Amino acid sequence: MKASLFAAVCVSVAVAGNTGTVVAEASESGTLVQTITQLDSEVFDAFNRCADPAQLQRHASFFSESVEFYHDTGGVTWNRADMLANTSKNACGHYTREVVPGSIVVYPIKDFGAVELGSHRFCQVAGGRCEGIADFTIVWQKVDSDWKITRVLSYGHRAISSGR
Repeated sequence: MKASLFAAVCVSVAVAGNTGTVVAEASESGTLVQTITQLDSEVFDAFNRCADPAQLQRHASFFSESVEFYHDTGGVTWNRADMLANTSKNACGHYTREVVPGSIVVYPIKDFGAVELGSHRFCQVAGGRCEGIADFTIVWQKVDSDWKITRVLSYGHRAISSGR
């Protein structure tokens, strides 16, 4: 199951157009897109303020205890506790994350949840310069009415030439 889900997430995606958030199936309601983009906004609002322990815990609440986080330059973590330790050590108070406008794409996963793809840039807390960009894939699982992140891939980290 894990291997097939991981393989499905790694499929290449082409986005037609460059504005707004889109969903793969034209027949899908905009509700899924709105839900996932709102959740993305909330999880990273907490991430961006995670130097505050309460915000770090709020950030943690969006993730499954068994979340797998794949980072092309940082390696892999296999659970929420290790992922949060890395976040606390390497991100909180150092940089913030912002979505590249128009980059988010949301696809439903039948009887499971959704997959979200996009690009994000990272901005230094001191000085506010946005010098890094990367692509991401987030797998969301819906259990009853609760959404949790079960897999994250953050990859293609590179410098931004303009720095914002």
